[in-house]
Amino acid sequence: MFEPVAPRACRHISSIFMPDVGFSDRYYQDGNFIIGGIISVTSASLRVTYSYRHRPDELSLVPCVKINLMSYQNLVAFVFAISEINENLEILPNITLGFYTADPCFSEKQAVKGILNIISTEKYSTLIPNYSCGTLQKLVGFVDGKSSQVTLLLARMFGTYKIPQISYSSLDPILSDKVQFPSFYRTVPNENVQYKAIVKLLRYFGWSWVGMLVSNNESGLKASQVIQEELSLHGYCIAFLEFLPYRSQIDDAFIARIAHILKTSKANVIVIYADRDYIFELQVTLFMNPSPEKIWIISSQWNLSEGVDFYFLSFEPFNGSLSFTIHTKTSPNFEDFSQNVNPVSYPNDFYIDRVWMELYDCNYIRKSGDFELCMGNETIQSKEYRNIHKYMSQYSYSIYNAVYALAHALHELTSEFNKEQIINEIQAWKVSLPLYLFFFQVNKYLKNMHFINTAEEDIYFDENGDFNSQLDILNWIVNPDQSIDTIKVGHYNQQSLQDLTINKEMITWNPAFQQAPPMHMCSESCIPGYRKSYKQSRFSCCYDCVHCPQGEITNDTDMETCTKCPDRLWPNEKKDTCIPKLITYLSYEDLLGESLAVASVLLFLITCLVTTILIKHRNTPVVKANNRDLSFILLVSLKICFLCSLLFIGYPHKLTCILRQTVFGIIFSISVSSILAKTVTVIIAFNATKPGSKLKNWVGSRSSNSILLCCSLIQVIICCAWLGISPPFPHENMEVEVGTIVAECNDGSQIGFYSVLGYMGFLAFVSFFIAFLARNLPDMFNEARLITFSMLVFLSVWISFIPAYLSTKGKYIVAVEIFAILTSSTGFLGCIFIPKCYVILIRPERNTRAFMIKQ
Repeated sequence: MFEPVAPRACRHISSIFMPDVGFSDRYYQDGNFIIGGIISVTSASLRVTYSYRHRPDELSLVPCVKINLMSYQNLVAFVFAISEINENLEILPNITLGFYTADPCFSEKQAVKGILNIISTEKYSTLIPNYSCGTLQKLVGFVDGKSSQVTLLLARMFGTYKIPQISYSSLDPILSDKVQFPSFYRTVPNENVQYKAIVKLLRYFGWSWVGMLVSNNESGLKASQVIQEELSLHGYCIAFLEFLPYRSQIDDAFIARIAHILKTSKANVIVIYADRDYIFELQVTLFMNPSPEKIWIISSQWNLSEGVDFYFLSFEPFNGSLSFTIHTKTSPNFEDFSQNVNPVSYPNDFYIDRVWMELYDCNYIRKSGDFELCMGNETIQSKEYRNIHKYMSQYSYSIYNAVYALAHALHELTSEFNKEQIINEIQAWKVSLPLYLFFFQVNKYLKNMHFINTAEEDIYFDENGDFNSQLDILNWIVNPDQSIDTIKVGHYNQQSLQDLTINKEMITWNPAFQQAPPMHMCSESCIPGYRKSYKQSRFSCCYDCVHCPQGEITNDTDMETCTKCPDRLWPNEKKDTCIPKLITYLSYEDLLGESLAVASVLLFLITCLVTTILIKHRNTPVVKANNRDLSFILLVSLKICFLCSLLFIGYPHKLTCILRQTVFGIIFSISVSSILAKTVTVIIAFNATKPGSKLKNWVGSRSSNSILLCCSLIQVIICCAWLGISPPFPHENMEVEVGTIVAECNDGSQIGFYSVLGYMGFLAFVSFFIAFLARNLPDMFNEARLITFSMLVFLSVWISFIPAYLSTKGKYIVAVEIFAILTSSTGFLGCIFIPKCYVILIRPERNTRAFMIKQ
């Protein structure tokens, strides 16, 4: 296929390998081009001896002779992909792909041996690297995986010569560095994707209090750092972090420490980020110290499709766990191909005899020995491997895509050369350029490779050589016989708008949990209406829930601060949303407002009745006594006083606010001034009868009218000044009552308001003083005693009004003022006019001039 390259180049490549190592297990098929495969098929077998109490006492590893059947499927998938491509006329027509595989058995030394087998030639009795560069002339690239250390070693070697390398399992983020590893690709997601997926899953279920067990290597350290950082950004905490050692002699101190942590920690959700070589110690710990009430979040490194090596260990603690796995599908033709793989059809398969012995428990070789001969119609009895021919494992699917990626890149390369160099037979195509330039061309097309595979999935590499960032989420169900069923319950796709998808109904949780899904956190979530109050702890997710203060809300769970509602809004009862404040005022719909309105109207009607009685008997001595005109003026003003109280009821408007206090102040001043005038009239009338008295000139209506007019006019002047300087106005008070808006009339100038009240009080006090001095005058001729009692009621009411007014809030201030108006007005009506009505209606014999003169 290729002409031999310069011996100098061969010697240069060989210088990096050890020349004295032997051959590893290999599987070869020739072709025009060769795809190399470093694929682990065998694994170490563990020998266990037990001491008392069934405790594992001594562990030792037997060399790589044990066939791992699920790993063997990876090899079958590799061969299947190449066979399918060779039969496909649309990819590499007239070109046959061959392969050369080696089994590194998770060992760097074995991996180097396998590479030497592929890129070198056997000569004489030893391995001489690159002696003729025969295989290297046909090499397109490598497919490798299973061990990150091996993958990293190969990437550093292959990167020097631009040999394309596609890993089917390595997730290490460092391999995305195209400066260090320019020819490295992988058909699995970068580890960074899995970090984000784990954090997303924990946030989805609200598991904010978690423990972490990671492998004691660079991958585990990186995972612990990134996941802790991501969780802390969302207020989640790592309760504990422990590093799992590599599979080795059991450490009693480690077992005791892990057992104590799992038993005492309240963190029941535990993230495991390690492969099974590091998890062995944990399995031993759980075997000796069962801890069933845990939810395990398992990374894709622990791959159950590799099979179970240690049957003495129980998987029961992992029942109900959630595991991330590399996304997988199955090619439509894989089942037929896999079932037809047997020692006859593939006689060069190094592993096929042992595989058949493991799968069917019979010997396909004609010499039976101690085993039965296979008849060709056996069925797989083991439940663990019942679907080994039917479904591709995650690594088998990755290998399948890796082979196709190399084939498509080679197809694009050969197609371009066919156009530029019209060649009759592709088999005769010669490459005259140096070999590393050929690999450089393969890398060029591999970077831009994009195709749809037979499973109808889009296959391409990003700028870092990484594959699509998709992971499947499996639910582990441990059966009584310790076999494990895995059910796909969701997936994570970083490139999707809804990156995490979970079907919670499909999940079977560990029976130890009564709640589904289980909730585990250091502190319960703070519901809306509460905020977090952190405890004296180093963990940010350990806190108390404190009710929001007045006027503030939280509308989401686990909020750290409460939000104040806008001025016109107020929290609802649960304090999880702001609602419009209730506007309150003394309305006619309120029982209090309705009662005061009814009382006002009723007293007005009573006053009208009294007025009618006095008008009807206006010429009788009782009515005519003490200035009949002032009596009627007083009655009219009392009527208006009773009705003006209605201005205080209802929603306050600008006009009603102005009229409330001014009308009340002026009318009440007229009432008090009338009483003052009546009192002065009584004194003048009695003193004018004395010989030589100068008061005779003041007898009559002139003096009383002057007093009434002057006293009322002063109050009018005070009210006008009040309205001119700072009049009352409508105001919505949001501070006086919590959660409500009080619609009220702001008095504007407090000086004006108290001046009006003070002046009325002054008039009332003067009237009371004068009436008190005239109290001993004959009852039938004056009202001095009645006026004294009425003024006493008036003063008592309004003096009590001031502290009540100052201590009352909201609509009850208005009610207090209305009550004072009605009470004081009723005091005037009752004390002055009811006795007169009593004489007129009940004792008419006293309502005669003769009776009064006689008295």
